[in-house]
Amino acid sequence: MIPRDFIDELLARVDLVDVVGKRLKLKKSGANYFACCPFHGEKTPSFSVSPARQFYHCFGCGAHGTAITFLMEYEGLGFVDAVEALAAEAGLKVPRAQGAISAAEAAQQKSERQLLLELHAKAADFYRRSLERSPKARAYLEQRGILPATAERFGLGYAPSEWQALAAIFPHYSEPLLEKAGLVIAQPDSGKRYDRFRDRLIFPIHDRQGKIIAFGGRSLDGGEPKYLNSPETPLFEKGRTLYGLALARDGIREAGFALVTEGYIDVIMLAQHGLTNAVAALGTATTAEHVRTLLALTDQIVFCFDGDAAGRRAAWRALENSLEALKDDSRLRFVFLPPEHDPDSFVRAHGADAFRALITDEAKPLTTYLFDELTRDEDLHTAEGRARLAHLAKPLIGQIRAPMLRLQLEKELASRTGIAAETLHEWIPPAETASPSSRPAARRPRLAARRAPLPLAALLLRLLITHPLLASRLSVGLLPLEDPEPEWRACAAIIDAIDVGTLDAHATPAVLVEHFRASEHEEVLARHAASLLEETLPWEDPEATLADILHTLRRRRLEREIEALIALSRQRKLTPEETVHLGELLREKNRLTSVGTSGAIPMPQPP
Repeated sequence: MIPRDFIDELLARVDLVDVVGKRLKLKKSGANYFACCPFHGEKTPSFSVSPARQFYHCFGCGAHGTAITFLMEYEGLGFVDAVEALAAEAGLKVPRAQGAISAAEAAQQKSERQLLLELHAKAADFYRRSLERSPKARAYLEQRGILPATAERFGLGYAPSEWQALAAIFPHYSEPLLEKAGLVIAQPDSGKRYDRFRDRLIFPIHDRQGKIIAFGGRSLDGGEPKYLNSPETPLFEKGRTLYGLALARDGIREAGFALVTEGYIDVIMLAQHGLTNAVAALGTATTAEHVRTLLALTDQIVFCFDGDAAGRRAAWRALENSLEALKDDSRLRFVFLPPEHDPDSFVRAHGADAFRALITDEAKPLTTYLFDELTRDEDLHTAEGRARLAHLAKPLIGQIRAPMLRLQLEKELASRTGIAAETLHEWIPPAETASPSSRPAARRPRLAARRAPLPLAALLLRLLITHPLLASRLSVGLLPLEDPEPEWRACAAIIDAIDVGTLDAHATPAVLVEHFRASEHEEVLARHAASLLEETLPWEDPEATLADILHTLRRRRLEREIEALIALSRQRKLTPEETVHLGELLREKNRLTSVGTSGAIPMPQPP
């Protein structure tokens, strides 16, 4: 395990501009450097590198991070390999544990994630070797037209039909981690264990860095279910994972778009025919997180589904789930194959050129597909039909956060219904604020100073990211940690880390973000650190900003206590002590109100 203080030292020693500059052509503009983003196709540079904050951020696709993150994403490295490579560039040696340790002690030092990854890698190797020994599985691949080289590229395997075939490679078959990894199933009553995948063609499922995190299995004997996936585990979430993405990244960049299909074989057969930009959802509808992941690589997604009723239902769910993730420069298209085909059978029957032509000629833009579906059964020559269209479109357009795209859809709806666009704009409610876990790391409008204040939690977090020394002036007890906003908990984590000395109070934003890697705070810290490069800071005096935040936090806490006592007084008569305390709270609130804030920042008002 790499000591955290070494990672901090490494990031302090290297210059992100040099790291990126060795791989991209950077051009200085103002305080930062810019280049065309390596993670999505673009002609105008929007990839910004800040030498002051040692952080990069793409205003187009939302990619962001530190020197370590850049190497991981750009070169497809794991965390340890990225640290090793960066240390080698800096002339540093990564420290290792001193002295010999036993295998049991070494295992204890590994993180659970690493152990689970090792289990999956070992299982994948076993399944691959089993495929070589199974005439039945090889015959199935030949029947489906999957060449040996393709099977090897995608790491296909075979799970033998035995109940405990994996016991051959896992002597400690009762190891709880095997069940946690989803490789074995334990019966709750008897405790008997058996392999999850038996007599199935195995499809390894990879994360974005190419690590195996789950498996899919296709029945070879007609058994149900036809396809079986690993359960959700600490490594694997269906709603966040796309099959084939690790292998499709280069293909997506070269083609300029991502092709979303429905199945494993579709992705594999398209790749075998040279269409290497295809991915698939994993036994679930396409989610907003899937779309955000793809929009970080490209600005165009083509959904290709079967032309039958099931395929059309899947396409509509994909559209509904995509709306909240769209950006103004996003382009979504939808294409349907003839009812008798899926991508696998179509490309085998007609070839890659015919498939490309189908996408080029038949794919409908989102707006066209949306309104075609909404008007399929409506007569727009009648007032009722136009009203029905407006009623159906309202909640869909209301999900869109991209302002220009939303405006264009409102105008299209206005032209079809005869309702004034201004009326529709007022009638359709604004999109709800995304939950912290689903908020897209994409381009956001710059803050209008004094007009659009940040939420208090976000404001404080960004202040601590840029000026962590101010954390020593704060108490965790003052923060409303019961509030669902994750920014409050991230602020508390920074305060605690600086208080106990595990985080340097003079840490750069890059060091601070890396300090919380793999913690629950990693995503929110990285997102706000990236936003600091894109948005104009709403404060000029950090000390005054902190004073205003403290003032507002104290006032809000007083207001909550006052509201609680007033609510209690409606239920029963307050005790003399409670009455005195209420009076003290009211006086303190009046004092804080009369003092006011410094006006250094536009403070958000409580809801």
